[in-house]
Amino acid sequence: MTLKWNYVDLKARELRLPDSKTGAKIVHFGKTAADVLKGIKKIEDNPYVITGKKEGSRLTDLQHPWRRIRAKAGLDDVRIHDLRHSYASGALALGEGLPMIGKLLGHTQVQTTARYAHLANDPVKTAAGRVSDTIGAAMLGKRKKPRRNGMAKKRTTATAASRRPAQADAAVAAE
Repeated sequence: MTLKWNYVDLKARELRLPDSKTGAKIVHFGKTAADVLKGIKKIEDNPYVITGKKEGSRLTDLQHPWRRIRAKAGLDDVRIHDLRHSYASGALALGEGLPMIGKLLGHTQVQTTARYAHLANDPVKTAAGRVSDTIGAAMLGKRKKPRRNGMAKKRTTATAASRRPAQADAAVAAE
């Protein structure tokens, strides 16, 4: 809630935060988030992105607006912090690894990230089916070529995900 406009670089799609729990850091964001930020009206003589009611101030308590947002979305039991878990789970479902997800969340330990990233049951069921089908085929002497998440070719670099920023943003926005 202390985000100031001078920390926001829309062209580079970065937040340059001078202070956080772990010190100064850069937070990268996608086109969808950039579009949302572009849509926020800048108030003259107020440095904050999320402004308060008093002139030049920031919003200090998200509980009231958050209750309205949850009610409108039909998500009565969702906490703000749950959004981090949804973001991590969305990245995992898109094929990002825990180290990358940890970087996105600002984690220094992969163990912390593992607590954030959860898979929905459908992808787990699908993976279990692929593994058991492959093992079963091998046991019966049939050669079955394993499929990888329905994708035609194997990802070879971490940058493959960076070619899909709109998909990642859409999945996060859908959460």
